[in-house]
Amino acid sequence: MIPNTEHLKQVLAQARHEISKVIIGQNDTVDKALIAIFTGQHALIEGVPGVAKTLLVRTLAHVLGCEFARIQFTPDLMPADITGTNVFNLQRNEFTLIKGPVFTTFLLADEINRAPAKTQSALLQAMQERNVTIDRETHKLSDNFVVFATQNPIEYEGTYPLPEAQKDRFMLKITMTTPGRDEEFLLAQRMLGTESPELTLASGAVQRVITGEDLSAMRSELHGITIREELVAYIVDIVRATRQHESVLVGAGPRATQSLLLASRAHAAISGRDFVTPDDIKAMSVPVMEHRLILRPEFEIEGLAVGEVIQRILQELAVPR
Repeated sequence: MIPNTEHLKQVLAQARHEISKVIIGQNDTVDKALIAIFTGQHALIEGVPGVAKTLLVRTLAHVLGCEFARIQFTPDLMPADITGTNVFNLQRNEFTLIKGPVFTTFLLADEINRAPAKTQSALLQAMQERNVTIDRETHKLSDNFVVFATQNPIEYEGTYPLPEAQKDRFMLKITMTTPGRDEEFLLAQRMLGTESPELTLASGAVQRVITGEDLSAMRSELHGITIREELVAYIVDIVRATRQHESVLVGAGPRATQSLLLASRAHAAISGRDFVTPDDIKAMSVPVMEHRLILRPEFEIEGLAVGEVIQRILQELAVPR
């Protein structure tokens, strides 16, 4: 039986409306974050300080009825600070698990590249399997567990680049830009009164659209979004082309193919359609693959950006009719 997608499209529209009460001028960012959530994947958010990265994830958690936790990554952060640890209880004469912030639904890993690789790797099992192993005992996380990791694109001093294996586990790279003049003017006006984004979220003016339990059930409704076989082949060809392009040293792997397929289907649902078009695939190609490709040094020196390479590949490939 093909799931009915009308309910999914309605919920997505309501969620976007409620989030817009808090997040101003970031419609594209909100859409991509919702795509990551409704496909059960993770997202890497890049943006300068002050563009509401933390507020975005807090608002998403509120609107979708999910728990929220935040970890500020620092050079001295240890893996146990993320996962938790067993502490001996003298009264009970036994070890008790003190759960870390990873035991939540939406986890904001703030400035993830500030911590060394050993600490970053504490998230790998949680992101891939939704499990955490503490002292050889495995604990299950929420089925809706999503990691939103943030990076500052302009401040690299004292940072540790993410390993390729970890970057590949992020479905999307979301680039948050500063709002346009009109949106920033509206934000400035709201800050003068009692309608600042933080106060709006705290006041209860933002309605909860669904609960965490509903979110798991709604993901199955994405299966009702039709995607033709030739479009699936188009996705495969796009990803494979990144491995053969003259400017690319390391192309996208099979996980990118899966991510682009899921993202395109969710993009169609957010656009209010129950079928995928080539435009959905093109719209999601850069966010899905930008953080996965490594350019050859000679092309990087010339100032070529990864996004430009992906756009060239899209122009070179024939679009299915």
